[in-house]
Amino acid sequence: MPWNLFAFNQLVSSTSDRKMATHPIDIYYFPPSAPSRATLLLIKALGIDHNVKITNISQGDQMKPEFLQMNPLHTIPLINDNGFIIYESNAIMKYLVDQYGKDDSLSPKDPKKAAIVDMRLYFCACHLFPKFRQYYIPTMFQSKPPSSEALRELEEVLTIADGYLKDQPWFAGHQMTVADFAIVSFVATIDAAGGVDLAAYPEILQWYQRARSSMAGFGYDEVIRHGAAIFAEAYKNKLNSI
Repeated sequence: MPWNLFAFNQLVSSTSDRKMATHPIDIYYFPPSAPSRATLLLIKALGIDHNVKITNISQGDQMKPEFLQMNPLHTIPLINDNGFIIYESNAIMKYLVDQYGKDDSLSPKDPKKAAIVDMRLYFCACHLFPKFRQYYIPTMFQSKPPSSEALRELEEVLTIADGYLKDQPWFAGHQMTVADFAIVSFVATIDAAGGVDLAAYPEILQWYQRARSSMAGFGYDEVIRHGAAIFAEAYKNKLNSI
């Protein structure tokens, strides 16, 4: 069975006939934010009724008192599940699967499988995201030209990610997990914004195509691609003005 069809069937299996929320979940969200997009896509994949609360961080919405009362770290995304508030995208995604998924295929309960998923999520949060931010954000918000050193460090992280995909179709093994949702949002943004030659990472490119195909039915273009395009347009405009 082709990997993309395999993944689609696995994801449908994990989200159909699921425990359903009896109320909509609020997600505080900003389209250019890669972690926000990963979380919203998973919500859609799980079929959870939800309200999108746009939180424009470029206008300081995350610093408003009502938001700080929910999240003193003033980060997005954030969800409010009938009064239960969670921030940090990886924690949100694991909670959503545990709470509303039919099974644990996207967030395994087996300790060894769960440890691999956790390693990939920590890799995304502690390595990929910081190196992504180090390369793109100074241009976006400080009008600085891209740093060759920051590019080198981002490329090093991508080389490691490429190695994770040797001999397996997904970042945590042979089935799609929340780790793939987390990472695809960053790869899509890099693809749209440029500056990195993704052709240098053949395993990532194959996985990227696999992920896009498998996630298409859950709003990939609407959420991931659209938000990446917004980020890329802002980044390129700043880059061209330097």
